[in-house]
Amino acid sequence: MKADRSLSGRRHAAYNLLKPQQFRESIALAGQPSLRNSSLAGLQAAATVAIALPLVSLSSWSHLIGFASLGSLVALFGRFAPEAKREWIVLLCAICQTLAVFFMSLATWVGLPLPGQLLLLALSAGIFSFITVTGKFGPPGALIFIFAAGASMTPVASLHVVFERTAATAIVSALACLICALTEKYRHQASPEKPFPSEPSRPTVHRLIAAGRISLGAAIAALTAYALGALHPAWAAMGAVAVMQGAHLHISMNRALQRMAGTLLGALITWLVLAQGPSLWCVIAILAGLQFATEVIIGSNYALGQILVTPMALLMTYLAMPGVSHNGMISERILDTFLRRSSGGHLRSHLFQSRRPYFSRPA
Repeated sequence: MKADRSLSGRRHAAYNLLKPQQFRESIALAGQPSLRNSSLAGLQAAATVAIALPLVSLSSWSHLIGFASLGSLVALFGRFAPEAKREWIVLLCAICQTLAVFFMSLATWVGLPLPGQLLLLALSAGIFSFITVTGKFGPPGALIFIFAAGASMTPVASLHVVFERTAATAIVSALACLICALTEKYRHQASPEKPFPSEPSRPTVHRLIAAGRISLGAAIAALTAYALGALHPAWAAMGAVAVMQGAHLHISMNRALQRMAGTLLGALITWLVLAQGPSLWCVIAILAGLQFATEVIIGSNYALGQILVTPMALLMTYLAMPGVSHNGMISERILDTFLRRSSGGHLRSHLFQSRRPYFSRPA
């Protein structure tokens, strides 16, 4: 009887997810808790890109520019943190970002087969998800660390390269920490009248279960993409994580719909940009602009943000792997969108409890 009720509940959840209300919520514009703080986080990340990447490109370590760009992303965290805590959060995120690059690069260097790397990526997805929720790092969440780990799955010729990658990420992450510290005074603080959003503290066992589900979803998506012969199966894992890390099922499914629409348009924009054969300086300028614009927009509508996030991720990949055909890279990004939507959304609707107030409300 209990199993029948559980199955009936999941069917009821799936039925509600197909209602027009779901699509209306996916295209709605929402108010932001603090546009100023989101804009500041984007500006801090953009400033890190604008300072670090030109210096790296002019140095003898220009081949590490893709990993240097990963370090700039830590400036996006902690925008809604309490006073005097943001610098600590950004520092912890810098450590996580650096460790993600180090351990995946090390696994690649020791010769771990690609399926093993994908399983390691899925495991790290769960670990970083647990860390970000426990530490209350805030948006953009564990996805940034998983993106860094996925970018580190490219071949490594020697242990020296492992340390080079790690150092490039760590140094630029430190620069991001410095920029955030110097500009902290411009960040709005919460007040009793206007508190910032904060995830409620959940029992450790609940966080562990959620992390396990995220790892499982990432593994299914990545291994499915690998079985289909995708050149970048790690992208499917990242997408599954993005779909599953919402606290509520309807939020996750909204995000899945938004990611599909936003990714398709973003991939088209990237193709148009790369088809022009832009110079390195042009790509750096575009990246800096995207960093800022994304944070201004994504809090209002996830789909609009994805239109900018997709080019940013693809351009960072383009910098890290300059020899890869951009046409193949973009087509795979589109394929992984459907894989992650299928695996992440399907797993979430089956494994996450559907007994939520949202599904008991009349339409």
